[in-house]
Amino acid sequence: MAPPRKPRTPGRADQPHAGNHRFLGRLSLPERTFLTNALRTETVGGVILLVAAVAALIWANLPALGHSYESVSHFHFGPSALGLNLSVAHWAADGLLAVFFFVAGIELKRELVAGDLKDPRAAVLPVVAALCGMAAPSLVYTATALAGGGSLSGWAVPTATDIAFALAVLAVIGTSLPSALRAFLLTLAVVDDLFAILIIAIFFTSGLNFAALGGAVAGLVLFWLLLRKGVRGWYVYVPLAVVIWALMYNSGVHATIAGVAMGLMLRCHRHEGEEQSPGERVEHLVHPLSAGLAVPLFALFSAGVSLSGGALGDVFGKPETLGVVLGLVLGKALGVFGGTWLTVRFTRASLSEDLTWSDVFALATLAGIGFTVSLLIGELAFTDAPVLTDEVKASVLCGSLIAAVLAAVLLKIRNAKYRALSAEEERDEDLDGIPDVYEEHDPAYHLRMAEIYEARAAEHRRLAEVMGGAGEGDHGPA
Repeated sequence: MAPPRKPRTPGRADQPHAGNHRFLGRLSLPERTFLTNALRTETVGGVILLVAAVAALIWANLPALGHSYESVSHFHFGPSALGLNLSVAHWAADGLLAVFFFVAGIELKRELVAGDLKDPRAAVLPVVAALCGMAAPSLVYTATALAGGGSLSGWAVPTATDIAFALAVLAVIGTSLPSALRAFLLTLAVVDDLFAILIIAIFFTSGLNFAALGGAVAGLVLFWLLLRKGVRGWYVYVPLAVVIWALMYNSGVHATIAGVAMGLMLRCHRHEGEEQSPGERVEHLVHPLSAGLAVPLFALFSAGVSLSGGALGDVFGKPETLGVVLGLVLGKALGVFGGTWLTVRFTRASLSEDLTWSDVFALATLAGIGFTVSLLIGELAFTDAPVLTDEVKASVLCGSLIAAVLAAVLLKIRNAKYRALSAEEERDEDLDGIPDVYEEHDPAYHLRMAEIYEARAAEHRRLAEVMGGAGEGDHGPA
């Protein structure tokens, strides 16, 4: 998206032609408005998530509290007859994260029907970047594990990007980042979530209970039919969603898949006369629950790992944990950047003239912040090795921290440029609530600006006359 510029006469470079489009060009005004609202919610959720992660580390590592952390995390409750007598940590991972994936499903559906992924030409870039950004970390992990004789079970751990955490970092170090870069990161993360969901569904499902799976599918069909019939009321859908989740959990398929499936079923395009589609309305209601409660509680009971000197030494001394760190820090950056560069190169797209490839690399480095889904996959990958599970969690934290610091340094180098672009993007001299950059071709806008400039000129003339009159009457000291 070409960041805002002052009006100018269109030149040859501005003329559209087949096979060439602008990468990181200016967003449409509706998409920019949606992005602003989405980022505000995600950023707040990311800050809460960060607080929860720090609280978990403090709780688990303080000598006086460490035992209580283990006790609470492993406390079991729930109906055994329904196969749901789970630990608190298990409820957080399988239960609360279903809410997170439900919201992810809605976001993905919206992107597919009304967002950047609707246009195949625009969709190819984030899809390829996300795929390369998942393939490269898994290859880095695999190579590291093979070289050190470690387990290959954790190949998927460094593949996921945590958008909430990444945006929380941006809230601290990149407040002026152009909306084009933020939009690319958000779309990349949505696609990343989709493939992470597929990884969980395909590679971490075993011992299927076909009766329970059939019941879950029947429940999803009923859910879909009720939506198509226009049935409304949370008292209908919430109990049905809980039943579908419980059946999915008992089927052997990871229970969060139920959340994704239900999210994808919601209609996310608007009918005539609608201010919001049902999907947008539900997302607006559920997103605060996901970002403010579900994900932070998962982090609270998943991020509490030992950070003793020995444990941190193991992070860089074992092939599995070192593979996770290198996958997040190197694999993600090289994968996302490489996938983006190759796509732009072979689709004849052009990078926005106000941005450079170093900006894209900084964003690719930021994508190495893997937290929520990485922690979840780490638990699923090493269920039979609790000690290694904790070490892998520590490696996720270390890798994410290193990626965040590197991205902060790279983004700070260009912060002055970002501030200038952001100021131009926000400029609204006619005070009509719409940034001026979106009105450059509107004659009414130029008429309003002419009136504003004329009023300013008149005021300057008046002041000049007043000052001139004062000067004429001043003949020096008596």
